[in-house]
Amino acid sequence: MLLALTGGLSLQAGLATAQAPAPQRVRLRGRIDSIAADKLDMTLRDGGKASATLPANLRVTEMMPVKLSDIREDSYIGVAAMSQPDGVLRAMQVVVFPASSRGVGEGHYPWVMGEGSTMTNGTVGSMTNGTVGRVGSGQDVVLTVRYKDGEQRILVPEDASILTFTPASRDMLAPGTEIILNGTRAADGSIAAASINVGKDGVLPPS
Repeated sequence: MLLALTGGLSLQAGLATAQAPAPQRVRLRGRIDSIAADKLDMTLRDGGKASATLPANLRVTEMMPVKLSDIREDSYIGVAAMSQPDGVLRAMQVVVFPASSRGVGEGHYPWVMGEGSTMTNGTVGSMTNGTVGRVGSGQDVVLTVRYKDGEQRILVPEDASILTFTPASRDMLAPGTEIILNGTRAADGSIAAASINVGKDGVLPPS
Protein backbone atom coordinates (compact mmCIF):
# COMPACT_ATOMS: atom_id res chain seq x y z
CA MET A 1 0.00 0.00 0.00
CA LEU A 2 2.85 2.37 0.85
CA LEU A 3 4.45 1.75 -2.53
CA ALA A 4 1.12 2.29 -4.26
CA LEU A 5 0.50 5.53 -2.36
CA THR A 6 4.01 6.77 -3.08
CA GLY A 7 3.61 5.91 -6.72
CA GLY A 8 0.27 7.73 -6.86
CA LEU A 9 1.71 10.84 -5.27
CA SER A 10 4.65 10.77 -7.66
CA LEU A 11 2.29 10.45 -10.62
CA GLN A 12 0.20 13.38 -9.41
CA ALA A 13 3.32 15.50 -8.91
CA GLY A 14 4.50 14.56 -12.38
CA LEU A 15 1.14 15.51 -13.89
CA ALA A 16 1.17 18.84 -12.04
CA THR A 17 4.66 19.54 -13.33
CA ALA A 18 3.71 18.56 -16.86
CA GLN A 19 0.63 20.80 -16.79
CA ALA A 20 2.46 23.86 -15.45
CA PRO A 21 2.72 26.46 -18.24
CA ALA A 22 6.18 27.09 -19.59
CA PRO A 23 7.61 30.58 -19.01
CA GLN A 24 6.83 32.98 -21.87
CA ARG A 25 9.75 34.62 -23.63
CA VAL A 26 9.62 38.43 -23.51
CA ARG A 27 11.54 41.26 -25.17
CA LEU A 28 11.06 44.68 -23.60
CA ARG A 29 12.42 47.98 -24.85
CA GLY A 30 12.51 51.13 -22.76
CA ARG A 31 14.42 53.30 -20.31
CA ILE A 32 15.75 52.27 -16.91
CA ASP A 33 14.00 54.05 -14.01
CA SER A 34 15.91 52.43 -11.16
CA ILE A 35 18.24 49.49 -10.69
CA ALA A 36 19.52 47.44 -7.78
CA ALA A 37 21.68 44.34 -7.54
CA ASP A 38 18.78 41.99 -8.18
CA LYS A 39 15.98 44.16 -9.66
CA LEU A 40 15.35 46.65 -12.42
CA ASP A 41 12.39 48.98 -13.00
CA MET A 42 11.82 50.47 -16.43
CA THR A 43 9.43 52.60 -18.49
CA LEU A 44 8.47 50.94 -21.76
CA ARG A 45 8.29 52.69 -25.13
CA ASP A 46 4.49 52.83 -24.90
CA GLY A 47 4.65 54.51 -21.48
CA GLY A 48 3.91 51.36 -19.50
CA LYS A 49 5.96 50.19 -16.54
CA ALA A 50 7.75 46.89 -15.99
CA SER A 51 10.00 45.32 -13.36
CA ALA A 52 12.39 42.41 -13.75
CA THR A 53 14.61 40.38 -11.47
CA LEU A 54 18.30 40.31 -12.41
CA PRO A 55 20.31 37.09 -12.02
CA ALA A 56 23.91 37.11 -10.88
CA ASN A 57 24.95 35.83 -14.33
CA LEU A 58 23.04 38.51 -16.27
CA ARG A 59 24.52 38.99 -19.76
CA VAL A 60 25.03 42.62 -20.80
CA THR A 61 25.98 43.50 -24.37
CA GLU A 62 26.74 46.80 -26.05
CA MET A 63 25.29 47.51 -29.51
CA MET A 64 27.33 49.68 -31.86
CA PRO A 65 27.12 50.68 -35.53
CA VAL A 66 29.41 49.14 -38.12
CA LYS A 67 29.65 49.44 -41.90
CA LEU A 68 28.00 47.25 -44.47
CA SER A 69 31.50 46.56 -45.76
CA ASP A 70 32.24 44.81 -42.45
CA ILE A 71 29.96 41.97 -43.59
CA ARG A 72 31.84 39.21 -45.39
CA GLU A 73 30.94 35.91 -46.97
CA ASP A 74 30.66 33.38 -44.14
CA SER A 75 29.72 36.12 -41.62
CA TYR A 76 26.99 34.99 -39.23
CA ILE A 77 24.26 37.62 -39.23
CA GLY A 78 20.69 38.33 -38.18
CA VAL A 79 18.52 40.32 -40.59
CA ALA A 80 15.26 41.98 -39.56
CA ALA A 81 13.36 42.59 -42.78
CA MET A 82 9.94 43.63 -44.03
CA SER A 83 8.20 41.59 -46.68
CA GLN A 84 7.24 43.72 -49.69
CA PRO A 85 3.98 43.31 -51.67
CA ASP A 86 5.71 40.95 -54.12
CA GLY A 87 7.23 38.88 -51.28
CA VAL A 88 10.73 40.35 -51.50
CA LEU A 89 12.51 40.81 -48.17
CA ARG A 90 13.85 44.35 -47.64
CA ALA A 91 16.23 44.65 -44.68
CA MET A 92 15.65 47.22 -41.95
CA GLN A 93 18.48 46.12 -39.70
CA VAL A 94 21.42 43.72 -39.92
CA VAL A 95 23.25 42.50 -36.82
CA VAL A 96 26.72 41.05 -37.37
CA PHE A 97 27.26 38.43 -34.69
CA PRO A 98 30.68 37.82 -33.14
CA ALA A 99 32.21 34.42 -33.85
CA SER A 100 31.26 33.17 -30.38
CA SER A 101 27.55 33.65 -31.20
CA ARG A 102 27.52 31.69 -34.46
CA GLY A 103 24.37 29.57 -34.61
CA VAL A 104 22.29 31.71 -32.23
CA GLY A 105 18.64 31.79 -33.30
CA GLU A 106 19.42 30.17 -36.65
CA GLY A 107 16.49 30.07 -39.05
CA HIS A 108 13.83 32.21 -40.71
CA TYR A 109 10.72 33.19 -38.76
CA PRO A 110 8.23 36.02 -38.06
CA TRP A 111 9.59 38.93 -36.04
CA VAL A 112 8.13 41.58 -33.72
CA MET A 113 8.46 44.72 -35.84
CA GLY A 114 4.98 44.59 -37.29
CA GLU A 115 2.91 42.61 -39.75
CA GLY A 116 5.07 41.12 -42.49
CA SER A 117 8.33 41.46 -40.55
CA THR A 118 10.77 38.55 -40.41
CA MET A 119 14.05 37.59 -38.81
CA THR A 120 16.64 35.55 -40.69
CA ASN A 121 19.67 34.32 -38.77
CA GLY A 122 22.25 32.50 -40.80
CA THR A 123 25.53 32.51 -42.68
CA VAL A 124 26.20 34.86 -45.58
CA GLY A 125 26.59 32.73 -48.68
CA SER A 126 27.04 35.56 -51.18
CA MET A 127 26.99 39.36 -51.51
CA THR A 128 26.11 41.00 -54.81
CA ASN A 129 24.79 44.34 -56.06
CA GLY A 130 21.46 44.51 -57.77
CA THR A 131 17.75 44.16 -57.17
CA VAL A 132 15.47 41.45 -55.84
CA GLY A 133 12.34 41.31 -57.94
CA ARG A 134 11.34 44.92 -58.52
CA VAL A 135 12.86 46.17 -55.25
CA GLY A 136 16.11 48.11 -55.17
CA SER A 137 18.10 50.66 -57.09
CA GLY A 138 20.38 48.21 -58.82
CA GLN A 139 23.28 49.31 -56.60
CA ASP A 140 21.88 47.93 -53.35
CA VAL A 141 23.57 44.95 -51.70
CA VAL A 142 21.77 41.64 -51.99
CA LEU A 143 22.65 39.02 -49.37
CA THR A 144 22.03 35.31 -49.65
CA VAL A 145 21.61 34.13 -46.06
CA ARG A 146 21.81 30.39 -45.53
CA TYR A 147 20.52 28.43 -42.56
CA LYS A 148 19.64 24.84 -41.86
CA ASP A 149 17.07 23.62 -44.41
CA GLY A 150 16.89 26.86 -46.36
CA GLU A 151 18.13 30.24 -47.50
CA GLN A 152 16.77 33.74 -48.20
CA ARG A 153 17.80 36.46 -50.63
CA ILE A 154 17.50 39.80 -48.85
CA LEU A 155 17.97 43.27 -50.27
CA VAL A 156 19.88 45.65 -47.97
CA PRO A 157 19.12 49.32 -48.83
CA GLU A 158 21.38 52.21 -47.88
CA ASP A 159 19.12 53.25 -45.00
CA ALA A 160 19.30 49.87 -43.23
CA SER A 161 21.10 49.99 -39.87
CA ILE A 162 24.15 47.73 -39.59
CA LEU A 163 25.12 46.82 -36.02
CA THR A 164 27.29 44.50 -34.01
CA PHE A 165 27.67 43.88 -30.29
CA THR A 166 30.33 43.10 -27.74
CA PRO A 167 30.20 41.96 -24.10
CA ALA A 168 29.71 44.93 -21.78
CA SER A 169 29.96 45.71 -18.10
CA ARG A 170 26.93 45.61 -15.85
CA ASP A 171 28.06 49.06 -14.73
CA MET A 172 26.56 50.43 -17.97
CA LEU A 173 23.08 49.85 -16.56
CA ALA A 174 22.01 53.10 -14.92
CA PRO A 175 18.82 55.17 -14.62
CA GLY A 176 18.03 56.88 -17.92
CA THR A 177 19.78 54.26 -20.06
CA GLU A 178 17.88 52.92 -23.10
CA ILE A 179 17.87 49.13 -23.13
CA ILE A 180 16.35 46.04 -24.68
CA LEU A 181 15.67 43.38 -22.06
CA ASN A 182 15.34 39.71 -23.02
CA GLY A 183 13.92 37.28 -20.50
CA THR A 184 10.93 35.21 -19.46
CA ARG A 185 7.54 35.92 -17.91
CA ALA A 186 6.22 33.37 -15.38
CA ALA A 187 2.59 32.38 -14.96
CA ASP A 188 2.22 34.90 -12.12
CA GLY A 189 3.37 37.72 -14.42
CA SER A 190 6.81 38.17 -12.88
CA ILE A 191 9.66 38.81 -15.30
CA ALA A 192 13.18 37.42 -15.02
CA ALA A 193 15.85 38.99 -17.20
CA ALA A 194 18.39 36.81 -19.03
CA SER A 195 20.24 39.45 -21.05
CA ILE A 196 20.18 43.20 -21.64
CA ASN A 197 21.34 45.12 -24.71
CA VAL A 198 22.67 48.63 -24.21
CA GLY A 199 23.21 50.97 -27.16
CA LYS A 200 26.52 52.77 -27.58
CA ASP A 201 25.75 56.50 -27.89
CA GLY A 202 22.05 55.65 -27.81
CA VAL A 203 22.18 53.21 -30.74
CA LEU A 204 19.81 50.27 -30.39
CA PRO A 205 18.30 47.90 -32.93
CA PRO A 206 14.60 48.44 -33.71
CA SER A 207 12.28 46.11 -31.82
